[in-house]
This record gives sequence, C-alpha cells and structure tokens, in this order.
Amino acid sequence: MAKNKHGSDKDLDGREADDAATGASAGDSGMTADQDAAASDMSANDTGSDDTTTADWQAGLEQESGEDFTGDWAPDSATGDVADDPVMRALFEERDSLKDQLLRALADVENMRRRTERELESARKYAHTSFARDLVGAIDNLSRAFDAAPSGDEAPTDEAIRGLMTGLEMSWTEIQTTMERHGIKRVDPKGEKFDYNLHQAMYEVPSPDMEPGMVVEVVQHGYVLHDRLLRPAMVGVSKAADDTSAGDTST
Repeated sequence: MAKNKHGSDKDLDGREADDAATGASAGDSGMTADQDAAASDMSANDTGSDDTTTADWQAGLEQESGEDFTGDWAPDSATGDVADDPVMRALFEERDSLKDQLLRALADVENMRRRTERELESARKYAHTSFARDLVGAIDNLSRAFDAAPSGDEAPTDEAIRGLMTGLEMSWTEIQTTMERHGIKRVDPKGEKFDYNLHQAMYEVPSPDMEPGMVVEVVQHGYVLHDRLLRPAMVGVSKAADDTSAGDTST
C-alpha cells in the first residue's frame, strides 16, 4: 500500500498515482470552466439575495405595523459567522436597537391615538357642563315661580301674582347672567343700521322720520356666541316714504 505523498518513503507507484490525480484535477478544471463561471454567478446572486430579504423584512414591518415583530431576520448561512465577524455583529446589534426603537415609537403613537380619542369623546359629551351647572339655578327659580302661581279654579291673589312675577324676574335675570358669562349675547338692533350679517329683514316700513335701511322694529331677537352668529334678529326695515307721495302727485 502506498504511503502519504508527503512521506519521505513514497514509492514510485504512489508518485504515479499522485501525478495521475494531479492531471485529472487539471483536466477537470479545464473542462468545467463554464461551470465555474456559473458557480461564480450563483455566488454573486446569493450575495444579492441578502438585500432582497432585508427589503422583504422592511416591507413586512411597514405593512404589519402594530403587530408583533419578534422574528429574527438573520440568514441561516450567516448565523455561524456573526460571532466571528465584528462588523456583522455590530450590524445585527444596530438592527435590533433600531427595531426596538421602532416598536416603542409605534406603541407611543397608538397610545396617543387612543388617549386623543378618549379626550375628544369626553369633550363632546361634557363640553357644556359649566353652562348646564349655571343654568340649573335659573330652572329652579322658574319652577318655584310656577309653584307659587295659583292652580285650577283658585282665584289669584296679589301675593301669588307678586310671587310669580318675582320668580320670573329672578329666572330671567339669572338666565341672562349665565348667557353673558358663557359668551352668549343678545342682539337687539332697534334703531341701528341694518346689518345683513346679524339681521334678517322680514318686511319694510315707510318711515319719513328715519333714513332708509334702519331697523324700526324687532320681531325676534338674535343671539351670538362670542363672534359666531347663533340666530339672526328678525327685523322690520325702514324705507323711503316719498314713493307714495310721488305716486299721488303723478295721479
């Protein structure tokens, strides 16, 4: 049996066998040059496949935001080399840190969204709490006034009428105070220039004493909330009175 080719006592048959193996190896390498090129291309493609996997992972992360991203992306072929390659190890550590920051940011955004929804819902439900609290007192006074009024066939007495009027006046005063406290103002434009932003003309009244376009009568008062119109005042507007006289002269 031939010994190792590196041994000092290799025989002739061993050398011939080694030479034959060397020639066969050289022949194989010459015959598979295209295969070697293809293998090189495959190796290059394998190197590029890492980028594709990274893009897929990023797309999945963006598409499934808010889900549990606990899976590890590390390629199977690279897991054995990460511990030996400081660059790869640093890249994976940075990736894990960025992924943790992303998940924390997504959680903060989700918590903020839910908290904002609760606050908006609470504001819609209880925005008028202070106004309603102030209005309750006026409602109580109005209820007392009705209780003091005579009921049924009972003849009204002076004391009952005075109590009713007092209760109504107190209720009206408290309602006005509450409205002003919350920025609600009454629009009473009698004697003022007609303003289409605040008034609604119901009819025209010929008036020789007032210039045209003046409010001569208020049918229904209007209200504004700060600088926003709640209801326009319905008014009668003056117009020139010489139209009739001109008609009589022509006749």
